[in-house]
Amino acid sequence: MKAIVLNNIEDNYRLAVEEVPTPVASEGDVVVKLKAAALNRRDVMIASGSYPGTEVPKIIGSDGAGEVVAVGDGVADVSVGDEIIINPGLNWGDNPKVKSADFTILGMPYDGTFAEFVKIPVENVYPKPQHLTWEEAAALPLSGLTGYRALITKGKVQANENVFIPGAGGGVATYLIQFAKALGANVYVSSSQQEKLDFALKLGAQAGVNYKDADWENELLNQSQGIDLTIDSIGGESFKSFINIGKLGSRIVSFGATRGPVPNLLLPTMTLKEMTLLGSTMGSPDDFKDMIDLVEQHQIKPVIGARYNLDETPKALEALSNGENFGKIVIRISE
Repeated sequence: MKAIVLNNIEDNYRLAVEEVPTPVASEGDVVVKLKAAALNRRDVMIASGSYPGTEVPKIIGSDGAGEVVAVGDGVADVSVGDEIIINPGLNWGDNPKVKSADFTILGMPYDGTFAEFVKIPVENVYPKPQHLTWEEAAALPLSGLTGYRALITKGKVQANENVFIPGAGGGVATYLIQFAKALGANVYVSSSQQEKLDFALKLGAQAGVNYKDADWENELLNQSQGIDLTIDSIGGESFKSFINIGKLGSRIVSFGATRGPVPNLLLPTMTLKEMTLLGSTMGSPDDFKDMIDLVEQHQIKPVIGARYNLDETPKALEALSNGENFGKIVIRISE
């Protein structure tokens, strides 16, 4: 089969389109013929060699959807021909509140979805939502699950609450907007690009601010009268602003820090506001099932920002790294 393989030559990481053996279903596993895959920032980190524990050679990629073509011994409730979507979180464990020490994500250290076929434990496949195309289904898993857990499982968003989503252009952000809106919350966003703010409004956001404006905090406070829940993937200097715009008793859920550590954090401000800070990552199998249920109930469709063929994956990763997209970047693999 054709696959995108990460190799290491003299300590320089590179991707190559290679012919590799098609996986064979072992006990408890299924083999899926992938129709489409999708990119995440994790893939950019792995491809650049900056992801902890990177091993080579390896087929990268976490998101995917396709058709089951083989089942191993002991597999029940999944058959050849089933149309499925993949939960890329492996070995979550028995505690829904926290992942196990063995938790990992498809695509590193296990071969992933940037290939024509992938082998996956049967418990990690779910029926594809019928209202989604293959590309839309492939775009949902990791980002959708991350957004669901941060917003709902950890953030416990409620109808009529004011939710702030900084960085409105990313894949997770588009799900956060749609999920929060579906649950009756008022959504506010930020971006440095007007076109991304405009698209967020089309998705259902109430209003948006340009975070490069010196007075964006006051502008957001005037729009919202204060934020109940901020879902943050940015960290860095901006984090202090998220405290400033929060109401008394508000919450901040953090699932990333693309701008690095938070400098000079003034905890007394959080204390006086009686704010709650929560960390979140990916999600449990229960979160994944509930996320799929929410998507089906509200007929939510992933936002696809760009499409590439499998052999164009390196170009797609470069586009993601440069922040050129609004929504998800997908890889078309087969008809």
